[in-house]
Amino acid sequence: MELNKKNRLASGLVSARFPEVANMVIYMTYYQNGANPVLMLRTVNILPKEYAYFKMECMIKGCLNGGFDLTKPVSELVKNRKKSGKGKLVCKGKCDGVTIDHASIDYEITIEYNKPSKRAAAN
Repeated sequence: MELNKKNRLASGLVSARFPEVANMVIYMTYYQNGANPVLMLRTVNILPKEYAYFKMECMIKGCLNGGFDLTKPVSELVKNRKKSGKGKLVCKGKCDGVTIDHASIDYEITIEYNKPSKRAAAN
């Protein structure tokens, strides 16, 4: 938990890292191997006052050093000023000391941007 807190602080705020973003929503479907593959549906709302930390933990009990880092997809969308993007990530963590494809997520990111000020639009 302490490392997670440090990582959040180090990531900075969304308002500082992505000042053009008004808000962002990340929709995720977590999958696991097994008879019931859909583990969870999750929606994360991200506001400018929150940390720009986009690593989601793996939800499989016993997974070590896993998770899903959405930093690159978010950064690419903002860089290209795109309003949405979709993708899939596979957890690379280890369960019982073995790296297996034990979990994945499908994600969709939607971003709303601040309206440009009249001064910025004139430049």
